[in-house]
Amino acid sequence: MVLSRIWSAFIIIAIAIASIKYISSDNYKTIFNDMVVGKGGDTVKVATQPMNTFSPVVKDNLMKKNYFTESRIHYKTDSLKQNVNVYRVQEADGVIGTSETAVKICIGLIGIMTLFMGFMSIAEKAGGINLLSRFIQPFFSKLFPDIPKNHPAFGHMLMNFSANLLGLDNAATPFGLKAMESLQTLNPNKDTASNSQIMFLCLHAGGMTLIPVSIIAIRASMGSKTPTDIFLPCMIATFAATLAAMIIVSLYQKINLLRPVVIAYVGGISAIIGLLVVYLVQLSKDELDDFSKVLSNGLILFIFLAIVLGAVYKKINVFDAFIEGAKEGFTTCVKIIPYLVGMLIAISLLRTSGVFDVLIDGMKWVAYTANLDPRFVDGLPTALIKPLSGSGARGMMVDTMSTFGADSFQGKLAAVLQGSSDTTFYVIAVYFGAVAIKNTRYTVIAMLLADLVGIITSIALAYLFFA
Repeated sequence: MVLSRIWSAFIIIAIAIASIKYISSDNYKTIFNDMVVGKGGDTVKVATQPMNTFSPVVKDNLMKKNYFTESRIHYKTDSLKQNVNVYRVQEADGVIGTSETAVKICIGLIGIMTLFMGFMSIAEKAGGINLLSRFIQPFFSKLFPDIPKNHPAFGHMLMNFSANLLGLDNAATPFGLKAMESLQTLNPNKDTASNSQIMFLCLHAGGMTLIPVSIIAIRASMGSKTPTDIFLPCMIATFAATLAAMIIVSLYQKINLLRPVVIAYVGGISAIIGLLVVYLVQLSKDELDDFSKVLSNGLILFIFLAIVLGAVYKKINVFDAFIEGAKEGFTTCVKIIPYLVGMLIAISLLRTSGVFDVLIDGMKWVAYTANLDPRFVDGLPTALIKPLSGSGARGMMVDTMSTFGADSFQGKLAAVLQGSSDTTFYVIAVYFGAVAIKNTRYTVIAMLLADLVGIITSIALAYLFFA
């Protein structure tokens, strides 16, 4: 019900804001067309007007140079400074293009899903998942008290968290969907999220990652002199968001985290991460890239080898087991299409209507009114879009770096915010959609609270490390 209300609110607010812009400004007479059939990145021409028809602010800036931007509206004068072209840039695809994109995302997942689901099927038949379940059970049994001892879901969840930790998004999604399916077999009310499913999804959305390789690569490509300096703040921020998710859901479910086993596992993981940080901060960018590639891709190949060797030892028909799992991966991808289309079109309407512009302008006004350092506001578009769209947040991060510089405070903050959590509403749509969950209970609230902790931590760390 919560997700339904939020989805409805997204659409109503987006259309209301667009209507206000249409009525109040001549710059948005095509906004309804843009929201339906527009393409992201398209230049939308508004008008060509004589220079003397513009406000003094616009005229003064255009007299100094040929180009000026104000409130997302672009002005460009001719060489004689007589006529001005007025235009704006479409921020995202309209709902038609977004619907097509959602289907393409699912089609793109099919190959990855069939690959990893196939190997997962081999691992299950060979007993590998049960082995992982026994390894992690002492800790997970306290966080997931409703799951029976040695249930395969423990192993599936461990595989998902491990893939996330190494930044292996392609592997994390199939493992995560398999975990949700395993948890669904224990769910007595099939259309309502169980406690275990909520805990798993919130921990997953915390997005705990050791090395934000893609963010470091983008910073390097944009001319950063120290592209790896966001590594430690990113790790701390995402760890804080994951820990917050665990605590928030535990409070909802009345789970006592102050148990020796939980403290020992969390403390042990923290110690390992700390030691790894001490080692990694000493590496250069190239050395860090090499380490990440060897660790992540080498681990995938090792897992494949271990699964096949275990299956051969157990005399399993390896290829038939792979095909059986691969078919399941294809079916899962098809099932999530309606859920993903529904979520992405609501996000598209928010972006194309300019709702985010209104929020950012409001935050800047609050920051100036309260006499706060307003620089953090320029990094917030990444944080606001991240729960809705991973690619959109990445685009906002790049835009912030382009505007202020890759090594600016704003650019570094945007990078840390990009790495501080996962894409909340995308995760909800895909994972709950795969098992046909309609009532998400308090999942959205818990995940957004964890996101908020990640955002606040990221801002604090940015001021601590980069101000």
